[in-house]
Amino acid sequence: MKIIAVLAFFLGITTIAQAGTIGSDVEVQLRTDSGRILPLYPAASGYQVQKAYAEAVKGENYSIMVSNRLNRRIGIVVAVDGRNIISGKKSWLRNNERMYILEPYESGEFSGWRTGSDRINRFFFTTAADSYAASFRDESAMGVIAMAVYPEVRRYNPPWHDSSQELSRNKSAGSAAPAARAEEKSAGTGYGREEYSPSTIVAFEPESQAVEKIFLKYEWRSTLCKKGIIRCGPTPEPRNRMWEGEGFAPPPGRY
Repeated sequence: MKIIAVLAFFLGITTIAQAGTIGSDVEVQLRTDSGRILPLYPAASGYQVQKAYAEAVKGENYSIMVSNRLNRRIGIVVAVDGRNIISGKKSWLRNNERMYILEPYESGEFSGWRTGSDRINRFFFTTAADSYAASFRDESAMGVIAMAVYPEVRRYNPPWHDSSQELSRNKSAGSAAPAARAEEKSAGTGYGREEYSPSTIVAFEPESQAVEKIFLKYEWRSTLCKKGIIRCGPTPEPRNRMWEGEGFAPPPGRY
């Protein structure tokens, strides 16, 4: 089954560092416009599924950085707050959804909701009530950045067969509707400022099963503290092993 996928032209992409990284077949980071890589806090995961928490900072723009570690082309279905970031539609991370394409060992940056072949509206952390997903009254996956990785089906093409695909620049994307109320204490992703982001449409045949799925649950710092994901209370002063403690030398192996 062939589907239409999006190949974006990424500018100024560099190799992704290891700090704050999740994934194996692909490596994923969240980066703010200030250049800060958000720390990730591992959560319970399963076979071919990796999960982690991340701290959201209200009002800050962010990008999803992805690096393909496979020696083959892959398609990546990306959903933010449960909505496909290309089409804006409700996502189930299936292989028939709109997806971005990465060449072998290529890195890409996904910074917003795609609104045209050369336009996106930026991701930024906001309240759930003001999020893009809430504008559709969809709070079913609020605060989750999810992606599924589909390698391209391997096909043998004889030397005389022309396997090139025609490129097209026609595509559509979802648009925002009036905002609905949602829990203020929850974080969501907004429909931010418009930016130039060129892309093209290519033919791509994904495998039927994803080789990896990644889920990042972003929360305000106060929520991460309440959940015990990060330590937020006063830090006890460390003991000095050369200063504290008295007594005599015990028998060998007692301490």
